Amino acid sequence: MKRVVILIFLMVLTVAPAGAAIQAEEVQYTQGDVTLKGYLAYDDSIDGKRPGVLIVHEWWGHNPYVRGRAEMLAELGYTALALDMYGDGKLADHPDTAGEFAGEVGKDLQGIGKDRFLAAMALLKRHDMTDPDHIAAIGYCFGGGVVLHMARYGLDLDGVVSFHGSIATVTPAQPGAVKARVLVYNGADDSFVTAEQIAAFKKEMEEAGADYEFVNLEGAVHSFTNPDADMFARKFGMNLAYNEAADKESWAGMQAFFNQIFKP
Repeated sequence: MKRVVILIFLMVLTVAPAGAAIQAEEVQYTQGDVTLKGYLAYDDSIDGKRPGVLIVHEWWGHNPYVRGRAEMLAELGYTALALDMYGDGKLADHPDTAGEFAGEVGKDLQGIGKDRFLAAMALLKRHDMTDPDHIAAIGYCFGGGVVLHMARYGLDLDGVVSFHGSIATVTPAQPGAVKARVLVYNGADDSFVTAEQIAAFKKEMEEAGADYEFVNLEGAVHSFTNPDADMFARKFGMNLAYNEAADKESWAGMQAFFNQIFKP
């Protein structure tokens, strides 16, 4: 087993105005010899520990979008950590570069990918504002695929939520392996996810005995939660689009899901 060494450095990035309660911190931690750069947010007006939520970024990398989601989760009462799967907070400015970054991790998700995810999870559990016994994970696009794989590998998570994530796999879940409840939000018109992949995913989850739900959002294409999707679509000629209705429906569904899995 690889030894995971965690070093934590905190720097308050967001100076909240008077009366505001959300605190946001940049965090650095290590896995092996790689420095990882995350972003942690919580509401300091809430007494005591609360459930923690890991957020895995899109293939573009750890960007302002995923940090914004961490702050939104903090507003809901969670301790949220937007983690870094690429190392050093690397960001891609072109799909080719994004594909390279995602591919480097994707080719060894059971090794590098799992180790980096576990390093972030250990950091989140150690935080003073986190209840270490109640942890979930969400992910977008590339990140959605990552959290589904962490569920497949049997990580001790209460639940995972994938938003327009990759659902295909060459390492399907084995019977009884999935401990986390699974919720998938997919764009019904997402050209990156085929009907065959959807059928294979459902069959995989059922054969594994997983507690899962797959939601196809009508009229939504890939990256439907990200307001920057339209800009990326124009710039790179990709079939992406923000869909406000799908974004709101999936976020509300995630909240209801968390209310269920984190019940006392």
